[in-house]
Amino acid sequence: MSEIPGDLKFLKSHEWARVESDGSVTVGISDHAQGLLGDLVYVELPEVDGEAKAGETIAVVESVKAASDVYSPVTGTIIKVNSALTDKPETINEDAYGEGWLYVVQPSDLAAELEDLLGPDDYAEALEDDDH
Repeated sequence: MSEIPGDLKFLKSHEWARVESDGSVTVGISDHAQGLLGDLVYVELPEVDGEAKAGETIAVVESVKAASDVYSPVTGTIIKVNSALTDKPETINEDAYGEGWLYVVQPSDLAAELEDLLGPDDYAEALEDDDH
């Protein structure tokens, strides 16, 4: 099983959220998710200044095996996207929790939404439950 960084929160659908020092939230898909998908060949990112809604589709990642919707862990305004992924989507396979981030959102009510996300231990437990 892959290492799960302790500073992240997760959705059961395998998206991660990292709260940055300025209060923004960086979002990506978990190492587990990219492993299930296989080699990524295409990423559809949200628009900067667009709205993200918690639990709704915000992006799409496509591999040689399948396309998968990416759900937003928080509600807010998109302030940055990782446009480097357009030319090099495999970065997500290589560094899911680092250079493979998808977008950054300025959340509208961070404290309330973080309560609904899984901590690293709960996410690891959810993965184990899926394996059985």
